[in-house]
Amino acid sequence: MDKHGVLNITKIRYHPNRPRTKNPVKIQDVSFHDGHQSIFKTCCKTEDILTLAKEIDKIGFYSIEVWGGITIDVNHCYLIDDPWEHIRILKKYIKKTPFSILLKGQKLLGDRLYPDDVVEAFIQKLCDNGIDIFRVYDAMNDFSNLETVIKVIKKNKKHFQGTICYSLTEMRMGGEVYNLDYYIKKAKELVKMGADTISIKDKAGLMAPYDIYNLIKALKKNVKVPIHIHCHFTSGMGDLVLLKAIEAGVDIIDTCMAPYAYRTSHPAIEPLVVTLFGTDRDTGFDIKKLNDIDKKIERIIPKYQHLIHKTHKEKFSIIDPNISIHQMPIELLLNIRNQLESKGKPEKFNRVLKIFPKVREDLGCVPLVNPISHIVGMQAINNVLFDKIPGQYSNITEQVKDLCFGLYGETPHPINPKIQAKALKYHSGKTTPIKRRVGDILTAELPSIKEKVKGLAKNLEDILIAAIYPVIGPQFLKWKYGKEKIPDDIKPKTLEQVEKEKNLIEKALKDQLEENVIKEGPEKSENIHSFNIFVDGEYFKVEVDE
Repeated sequence: MDKHGVLNITKIRYHPNRPRTKNPVKIQDVSFHDGHQSIFKTCCKTEDILTLAKEIDKIGFYSIEVWGGITIDVNHCYLIDDPWEHIRILKKYIKKTPFSILLKGQKLLGDRLYPDDVVEAFIQKLCDNGIDIFRVYDAMNDFSNLETVIKVIKKNKKHFQGTICYSLTEMRMGGEVYNLDYYIKKAKELVKMGADTISIKDKAGLMAPYDIYNLIKALKKNVKVPIHIHCHFTSGMGDLVLLKAIEAGVDIIDTCMAPYAYRTSHPAIEPLVVTLFGTDRDTGFDIKKLNDIDKKIERIIPKYQHLIHKTHKEKFSIIDPNISIHQMPIELLLNIRNQLESKGKPEKFNRVLKIFPKVREDLGCVPLVNPISHIVGMQAINNVLFDKIPGQYSNITEQVKDLCFGLYGETPHPINPKIQAKALKYHSGKTTPIKRRVGDILTAELPSIKEKVKGLAKNLEDILIAAIYPVIGPQFLKWKYGKEKIPDDIKPKTLEQVEKEKNLIEKALKDQLEENVIKEGPEKSENIHSFNIFVDGEYFKVEVDE
């Protein structure tokens, strides 16, 4: 009754200044990154985050994830916020809590591997601007793609959080590839590379509570660095996963503030705070202060509500139980659907889902993490649309050719040799893929990029934006320096605009309701006359009774 794994039941204390427990679970808040990215496919403007920053800083979070993924893309493309300035401004308001960032290793924030000169300059700028913890992963779990990033992190004496992408080939952990031994092996590799902490990152929400309990126990036995769990809520198991991870002895977990939590986001922090009252893993957080921040967030959210993910509007359920069956992240499913609709073949969707597991197996049982998951998805689409014989691979995408050549790194499982040979034939003519770190064969790019944005970029930060985003990056710089006017449809909404739209909609609905009301009147007499009325090209028939 008094012990659950490493968790011990203690006397319940609710006071915000209650004594700190010996083994509290540490919390990283991801509201400013994964929270609004998952729910609203975007991120808050800096000005809105600043209204919450000082209060968030007082809670006692282990760290705050402030950058990563598409938030950088959105920052400059849709919110017209300078992503570098975003960090600097937040640092002025959040002075106690460390800043964390999510990076894709040699891919940084993009979908391709960048040469070392771009990677080194980018990581150095992040260090200079105040990032403390670097959560770094590779979509293939090929850690050779982390080497250059780690070198710069360590040079600046920053925290390197080595990250393993969690994936499955079955409904639960196990099977030939993604089993307990696989994750232990990967964790040991990261420790050898200098990881200060190990993160298990579950983008799709595939983690099951008892699998994670066993995984945490095994990791704690085999590696000495702290373990951090990152689990999306999509399948509905997120809260259960975190609770069992806490009982197993996990050191750090990710959560969101309640308004940004659940659905395809993360579990909320507030229920966990209450759950852990009266245990030796108590967070020590003040639940009332959290609720006060929630109220402020609720006042901001209307500005972004029009950007809410389409899937959240179409379904009444806040979870997707199918994720445990097909294991495909929601953005992958949306991409497949959109690609088929653009090709005029939406009816092929279920067929693509059916062959997807086989295509994934053929391509090395890769983790379903962007961009690798989308590469598998596009090849599955091509196989459905173009193959006359199942498994023919008659139209191999350029990205799959690159994958088979080794330009994304080493796959967790061998690629189907027949498919690989066919892909290599049309890729480079070589019969074997490369067996070296991909960054070693990429040529430097910064000099050419600097030349391309000459007269537009004013510093290295501008050049790096153009390097990572070669199309929208230069466009942002034109807006930033007033060389082009920002289009009205790009500008983010204000609360005043949201309120005005709300009033117009309410008025329109009211008028519509009034038009639909059938008013009873006296019976028509025999002296009724009809008139044809034309107003601005519109025809109306009007009856007049004497």
